[in-house]
Amino acid sequence: MNEDAYKRNTGRRIVLWRHGQTAWNLERRFQGTTDIALTETGIEQARRAARLLAFLQPDAIIASDLKRAAATAGELSELTGLTVTFEEALRETYAGVWQGLTHQEIIEQYGEQYTAWKRGEPVRRGGGELETEVADRAAPVILHHAEKLPENGTLVVASHGGTIRTTIGRLLGLDSRYWESLGGLTNCCWSVLGEGARGWRLLEHNAGTLPEPVLGDDD
Repeated sequence: MNEDAYKRNTGRRIVLWRHGQTAWNLERRFQGTTDIALTETGIEQARRAARLLAFLQPDAIIASDLKRAAATAGELSELTGLTVTFEEALRETYAGVWQGLTHQEIIEQYGEQYTAWKRGEPVRRGGGELETEVADRAAPVILHHAEKLPENGTLVVASHGGTIRTTIGRLLGLDSRYWESLGGLTNCCWSVLGEGARGWRLLEHNAGTLPEPVLGDDD
């Protein structure tokens, strides 16, 4: 399918794009709202992904204002000429004392809390935000920008694994207990929501690469 045919036939699309690799991803260290930059590998991931996403001829790009998401979005901005709109509401989940801890340290120090979260219970990980609160702040901002799209338009959202997953769950109308079933995103991969007759539908999930381990806050 050529680019013009894609624009004619897709309807409105939201592409939810996770940022590239950071050093803390490699260390399996919970980042949350800590402002960590991309590694050189992360920058290359963003450039590769941007070349693919540019094919979709996006109409708008919005991004978390944290460095790792902002730099990722910047690669697509350079290719498309679109200005990135930065939104604080698209930041990763704030996780209080969990932030900066490795995955193993979290299990050792907060094992009961971690297990309850994995069961789907509403948990303020590290004393931070509930997943539903993340969706409460992120989903309306994304919908606001999506509503401004032209017919068959595409919005690219550069954000974070946890924020993307909770937003997808909210836009699909899933009970929050089941958001975990969506799984995580590999660095610089994306999910695509398309507007259907009964609301938003999940068209692609963790697209953009062959299956790889998910590194980061959403393990």
